[in-house]
Amino acid sequence: MNIVIVEDDINMRKSLEFALGDYDEFSVKSYKSASEALKKLDENTDLIVTDINMPGLDGLEFIKALGGKYDVIIMTGNATLNRAIESVRLGVKDFLTKPFDVETLVTAIRRVNLLSIKEKQKKPSLQSKNTDISGFISSSPALERSLNLAKRAAITDVSVLIMGESGVGKELFAKFIHENSKRNSNAFMAINMAAIPENLLESELYGYEKGAFTDATATKKGLFELADGGTLFLDEIGEMPLNLQAKLLRAIQEREIVRVGGSKPISINVRILSATNADLQTKVQNGEFRQDLFYRLNTVPIMISPLRERKDEIIGIAEQTLKRVCNEYELEQKTFSKAAISELMAYGYPGNIRELISIVERAAILSETNEIQKEDLFIYSKM
Repeated sequence: MNIVIVEDDINMRKSLEFALGDYDEFSVKSYKSASEALKKLDENTDLIVTDINMPGLDGLEFIKALGGKYDVIIMTGNATLNRAIESVRLGVKDFLTKPFDVETLVTAIRRVNLLSIKEKQKKPSLQSKNTDISGFISSSPALERSLNLAKRAAITDVSVLIMGESGVGKELFAKFIHENSKRNSNAFMAINMAAIPENLLESELYGYEKGAFTDATATKKGLFELADGGTLFLDEIGEMPLNLQAKLLRAIQEREIVRVGGSKPISINVRILSATNADLQTKVQNGEFRQDLFYRLNTVPIMISPLRERKDEIIGIAEQTLKRVCNEYELEQKTFSKAAISELMAYGYPGNIRELISIVERAAILSETNEIQKEDLFIYSKM
């Protein structure tokens, strides 16, 4: 079994590599950063064990960039319920809190491997008639209109700006466009502009040359190069610092980038998809966002309605999530009581689909019976 460890702490990284290397069933490689791992992962990788808190791309952003291609176990020294739930939503198979002994990790790896084998055996029967290849539940006219627009945009190479409140599924739409495009056999890379400090954002996008700054001990490719031939998704584009917007505009227009500390232009072939929950036109008027960049990104705008305007999707998403969580954690299959369904339908979901998924995941894990009651949802307010 080929295992990759991603951990910025050299002592932890090497100790895990050596400890797992003592097991004949494991072949182990380790990397000090998510960016380094992304460059070197290949189809022979069976499982990734990664820290959450790392410089540059953190563990959760790293998992998003992987696009579900690998089984992942997360390890962290400061676990929270929100992070655990977010990890489950991203498809993480297990969540270990530091410190842990090697046997705990080995047990987790073997369990994940066994589950993976079972899932592959069951895979042909998992697809339901109301769910397409990207995981959408197509029961809402509003969602269908947005999906149809996304399908038309997907067959072209134009830039798409996906707009909507936080949690409505903007990245899922971006992946849907990529999967239905001619670039779908190449990389889909994603970065959240709001999650990366300004001083790191430029190097994450464009890479850097060896010696560009103190810690630049080797040349590193940025996301533009890693996504070459594929798609680069710029999430929360409205949060991009104004002083970096000109360089992004030039990269899109000229189809070339220059690494930090470099002088040689590098040609790139990347399709740009971006998303925002901000009003970019207001930001343009206030001088917070470049007008020329806005026009370049907004060739095809797609607005995703909030979940409170797509009520007919709620129960479908909830039931699909409940089934998934029960399968992943080998729980007996659970159902919703009538009171729980009424509560789910009445709530306003300020966090949209992301909040609904979190509510159901929490209820599935914490409910003491196989019928989830209203009280198990922990919903305390209405909108």
